[in-house]
Amino acid sequence: MTALLSVVLLSAAPQTTCADFVAYTRKISGTDVTFTMVPIKAGTFTMGSPRTEKRRGRDEGPQRKVQVDAFWIGKHEVVWEQYEQWAYSLEKRRREGDAGAREKLADAITRPTPAYTDMTFGMGREGYPAICMTQLAAKTYCKWLSAKTGEYYRLPTEAEWEYACRAGSTTAYGFGDDVKKLGEYAWYRKNSKGRYHKAGEKKPNSWGLYDMHGNVAEWCLDQHHDDAYKRLTDGVKNPLFPATELYPRVARGGGWKQGERDLRSAARMGSDEQWKMQDPQIPQSIWYHTDAMYVGFRLVRPLKEPSAEEKKKFE
Repeated sequence: MTALLSVVLLSAAPQTTCADFVAYTRKISGTDVTFTMVPIKAGTFTMGSPRTEKRRGRDEGPQRKVQVDAFWIGKHEVVWEQYEQWAYSLEKRRREGDAGAREKLADAITRPTPAYTDMTFGMGREGYPAICMTQLAAKTYCKWLSAKTGEYYRLPTEAEWEYACRAGSTTAYGFGDDVKKLGEYAWYRKNSKGRYHKAGEKKPNSWGLYDMHGNVAEWCLDQHHDDAYKRLTDGVKNPLFPATELYPRVARGGGWKQGERDLRSAARMGSDEQWKMQDPQIPQSIWYHTDAMYVGFRLVRPLKEPSAEEKKKFE
């Protein structure tokens, strides 16, 4: 099996009780900016969609029983005021005096080159989800935040993302099958008025997560393969298809520009070279997808921090 077609089964940590496994809010040091994480208990769920599901994609099956270890996940997508602390070095500019050990580690993390244009495209900044970044940029932000906080953050795997989105459901959406209710939970083509909206304005799912459907799609760690689930077996633990090719990589949840089909819990989106069409730079930037105005990301923190060797699988 070639590297492109490989799947890594991340070692399942023994499930332990943790008194601190509760929702929490952290302040990014040197700033007044905070982010909130929600605990998701370990469990087993059915990944993918049944053949009978309306608007089903061919890359969503066959369904598999998947085991997922416990993790925290962002209450909503990473918003601009959080993202720009890294991308524009805002927290570094505000810092007074000598940097502490964590700040020095964070300062050593690569930061993006300046964007050639306003990546909000005039749609709003404060409280709005950060968009237009590559998967590499999203992963590097997680690495920076890990250095700043001393806690390990990364992007979700596809399995973790779908598990959190479903929130115990087996229906097309986390709230059920009635597409007429979608507007209560999501910003999408029919109600977005051609733009994204502030994070957390719609109803959360039953696990307290906002905007899992719509507003902006969210980067996952995995390479997108049409036949990914065919390579898995029932009962698989913490699957991950490492990204070894630039395109396509997985984004989930659909965004303000997509229709009902792309917002389903099982719907999968693969990145595309056309996401850089407007980028006038030569060579084109490794940090920005100028045409992915509907793609952002959300944080995950595993309950059990992986070893240094395991972390390489995510990088």
